[in-house]
Parts: sequence; structure tokens; C-alpha cells
Amino acid sequence: MRDKKLKNYEDLKSLHKEIDEEKSKVKSRVLVCMTGCRAKGAEELARTFREKLDVPGMEEIEVVDVGCHGQCSRAPLIMIEPEELLYGDVKPKDVDEIIKETLINGRVIPRLCAEVEGRAAAKAPDIPFYSGQERDVLKNCGRIDPQKIEDAVAAGSYDAAAKALTTLSPEDVITIVKDSGLRGRGGAGFPTGLKWGFAQQAAGNEKYLICNADEGDPGAFMDRALLEGTPHQVIEGMLIAAYAIGANNGFIYVRAEYPIAVEHVTMALEQAREYGLLGNNILNSGFDFDIQLRKGAGAFVCGEETALIASLEGKRGMPRPRPPFPANAGFRGKPTNINNVETLANIPLIIEEGSEAFHAKGNEGGRGTKIFALAGKVKETGLVEVPMGTTLRQIVFDVGGGVPDGHTFKAAQIGGPSGGCVPAQHLDLPLDYESVKEVGAIMGSGGLVVMDDRTCMVDVARFFLEFTQKESCGKCVPCRVGTRQLADILNKICDGKGEPKDLKKLESLAKEVKAGSLCGLGQTAPNPVLTTLEFFRDEYEAHINEKRCPAGVCKELISFSITVDDCIGCGLCKKACPVDAITGDSKQPHFIDPDACIKCGACHEVCPTNAVVIS
Repeated sequence: MRDKKLKNYEDLKSLHKEIDEEKSKVKSRVLVCMTGCRAKGAEELARTFREKLDVPGMEEIEVVDVGCHGQCSRAPLIMIEPEELLYGDVKPKDVDEIIKETLINGRVIPRLCAEVEGRAAAKAPDIPFYSGQERDVLKNCGRIDPQKIEDAVAAGSYDAAAKALTTLSPEDVITIVKDSGLRGRGGAGFPTGLKWGFAQQAAGNEKYLICNADEGDPGAFMDRALLEGTPHQVIEGMLIAAYAIGANNGFIYVRAEYPIAVEHVTMALEQAREYGLLGNNILNSGFDFDIQLRKGAGAFVCGEETALIASLEGKRGMPRPRPPFPANAGFRGKPTNINNVETLANIPLIIEEGSEAFHAKGNEGGRGTKIFALAGKVKETGLVEVPMGTTLRQIVFDVGGGVPDGHTFKAAQIGGPSGGCVPAQHLDLPLDYESVKEVGAIMGSGGLVVMDDRTCMVDVARFFLEFTQKESCGKCVPCRVGTRQLADILNKICDGKGEPKDLKKLESLAKEVKAGSLCGLGQTAPNPVLTTLEFFRDEYEAHINEKRCPAGVCKELISFSITVDDCIGCGLCKKACPVDAITGDSKQPHFIDPDACIKCGACHEVCPTNAVVIS
């Protein structure tokens, strides 16, 4: 492979052709997810494949470390190309069988496939988790080696940037992005093209572009997956954005808790410079641009633009009043544009396919597709990409397979700590910026946590309020003091000490915090409280008036006992109890000492006959 810089668009095309010719020598590829699946043994799995295939006659089979395939519930996942066979829960002990049966003889192994209506679904397009999606931004995630720029180029990376830099003016690029209808995927949903226009028109020759990769929502991992799986797609989006606004310097601000993302982005930046896709006179266009990676310390508030800029400048990450907006006075007081990872990853698609194709997907409340991190009480968890306006029901039940173990859907937390809890009566809610606002939530960056009938909604509100209270920078009184008071009231209710007057106080205080806080963290922190009060007020009233937690979650309001008639004396509960609160002889009914019980629930989890009951 060439080692010289690409001088123009023709050089990029030539490189693409050269890579294609090299890849044509490979008969099969085993794509092993090497991001989130590492936690389930993917590294050992890939190593085993390479060892077993390092023999004469197997030269045409390539093992590739790739990004997230999406269906995290079946990790570790592998895909076999060109057949698109997807195997899940794969162990190193399965490798010999996969090589013999599938790679050599072309036979499918049913037990490693997803089960769909009682049959084995081997190909990704036949699995509901994938067939219910439209993977545009994620199309290369899990299909290319994120550590090799050659893989990215072969998949089309930098074609859109070359097109923009050599055939379009900055104004043309901004017009295309405006016409596409792309709105910021970081939470606020501000029109991206309009935002770029402000930065481009701002006075001053020195401008900056920042990629916000400070993904702090609990349960969210969309941006992480893109940086880990397709870092060149994000870099290309930044290159186009910088050209459009006239910025020569860029930053990727990523939290240090994402070590794989940091590793892959660092590698990708070095490769892009080596090939002349970052640096001076890129593709002989006369445009100079380079990117630095900066690691954040993990403060949730640094997801807010002005707090992020302060952190980037070496100051404490705290927001400031606006105006002036970053487009006029941002990093070092210079015009600055900030977009999140997913927003920038959409840009190459829009430039390559045109604004009309992007605008045709979605609805009036949002154009294009949106990536969600589907988690919680749902059968199939993972990365989901669907057109804007897809309903909550379609995501949870068609893509996610519904709620497991015979339980019922209760709510979905959309938008992370700043979002709201959407109840079952709104399952047919189209997920777009405007519809979600109408039920008191926000789109956020795309976290979607499913809750079932075992979830206490008061406890959920408490969890998110404690999170935002701890993450508050403390600069403004409404957020610093208000979130603390909200958390105190919720703790009081969950501890069985709530009073009827607390509900009115909780609601009025939440509205005051929302109205008076300086930045988006404080302004949206009360959303979980307000939405749970609106849709699940009966649970609050049960906690306060009846001193009862309907879901059996709040420890101070529940007790554990064993139904004598159902107990078979197996002793599993006794063994599981960490404080020896359970007594009983073998094959005889067991009993729980209520004074010694710490209400950990271990006995309830292991009981095979459901004899342990929560009341």
C-alpha cells in the first residue's frame, strides 16, 4: 500500500481502487466485534480464530477486529462475510466448529443464530433487531476495521470531503446541510446548517470547530460506538464542517472513560495526517485543517457547550450566560462551532447522497435517522438506528423484542437524566424532537431505557435527581440548591416518611428549578420528576399515604416473607442470604427473621418456587 500523501481527488480514487484489488483476494471475512464485546471475551475469541486459521490453505480467510455490530444482548458477536451470517454468544470452544461447518463447508450452525418464531435466523437482514432498522450512519460500524484507514477508504470515507473541498464552496455546503433538515443530535435539536451559518458569518479569521464527544448520560453509548467503530467518518464530518465555517483548527473533546475510543481516534488522526487528509493544502484544495484530541475528566456538565469550552481552555467546567454565543465568542473568545459526534457522522452521508435523500427520511419533527442506545428491561439491547418519527412501540417491541420474562412495559426514560419517563399510554408516540417535548421529555443524545412493572417510578426519579445533583457545577442557586432539595424530598418519600404536602412542594420546586437555572443541565434536571408526577402520581400517593411501594423496590416500605405452603425446603434462600436472616431445616419450610433481614432481595432472586414474597 502506498505511503505517500494524497495530492488530489484522483489520488484518493486511485487508492480506493488499489485497496479494492487487494481485498478481492480475500474469500471470507470473520468480523469480530472488538469494542463492547471485549467484556464478554471477544479478544480471546479473535485470537483463537487467528491461531486456528494460521495454517496452509486458509490464506483466503481474514479475521478482522471491528466495531459494534449493534445487538449487544447476544455478545460476543461475529459476522461472516460475504454471506452476512451473524453468530451470537460465540465462545472460543465454538471456533473449530465454525471453521469446519461454516467457513469450509458453507453450513449454518443453528444454535449460534438468533431464534425467530421458532427457527434459526442466520443472516442479519432476517433478524427483527436489524430488519426493523435503517442503518445509515451505522452502515460501516461492525463492517470495517476502525484501526485501518484503508478499510475506511474502501467503504467510501473521505469521498464526501473530497467532493466538498474540490467541487463545492463553503456556502454550497451550508446550503446543502440546511436543506437536508439535519438537527443537532446532541439533545437540543438546533438546525445544524443554521448553526454553521452563524459561525461562518461571524467576524474574525481565526475560528474553531469542536466535536463534543462528552457523552455523559447513564445508559448512552451511541457516540462511543461511532468513535470506536468508524472514527474516520467523524473526522470526515469535521473536515467538511471546518471547510464550511472557515475553521483551520479542531478539537475532539472525549471523556477519558472511553479508552478504546481514545485509542482508535488517536490512531485515525495520525493516519489521516499521513495520507494528507488532515494538515496543509488538503487534496490540493488550498484548505488547511488539523484536529487535536482532548480528554475530559467525565463531568456531566461539560456536555454543555460553554462548560466544555471552559474545560478545553484549562478552566473549571462551568457554563456561562449566553449571549454571546460560541458562534461569535467561543474558544479563546474566537468564533466556534460545536457539534456532537452523531451530528458530524451524518455530514458525509448528506454531502454524498444529497439533501433531498436525507430530507426524505423522518418527519416534520426531525429528518434523517436517529441512533438510540436501547437498554433496560427489553429482550434485545444494543445500538438501534431508525428514521426519525419511528414510534416507541416499534423500537421496544419490533426491534427490541419486547419486555422479557412475561412482564409488562411500564415506561421508557428518553433523553437520559435530562429527559423524561414516557408511559405505556404513549407507546405510539413518534420519536422526534417535537413529539417528545409534548410529553415532557427531550430527545437528548439518544439514551432509551426501558422499564417494566418491577420498576418503582419514584425511585427512578430519585436516581436521576441524585445524579444531576451530584453533577451540578454549583454555579447558579436554582440548580445547586434546588436539585438538592428535590433529591431530599424524593429520598424522604422513598424512605416512607413522605407527607401529602410533599407532592405540591415537589412539583412547584421542580418548575422553579426548570425556569431559573442557568444552563441546560439545571433547566432539564426536573424532567424525570415532572413526568413521573404526571403519569405515575398514584405511585407517589401509595408511598406517602399507604407507606407502600407498589413495585416492591423501596427498602423501607417492603418486607420479605416465605409462604410455607410453597416452600420446598431447598435451602437456596438460606445459602444466598448474606446476613443469616433465614432459618429452616432441609426439606422443611424456611423462615425469615424480619429484624435481621436487610432486604437485599437475594432470597427472592434464587427461590425456584416463588415462595419468597415481597409485601
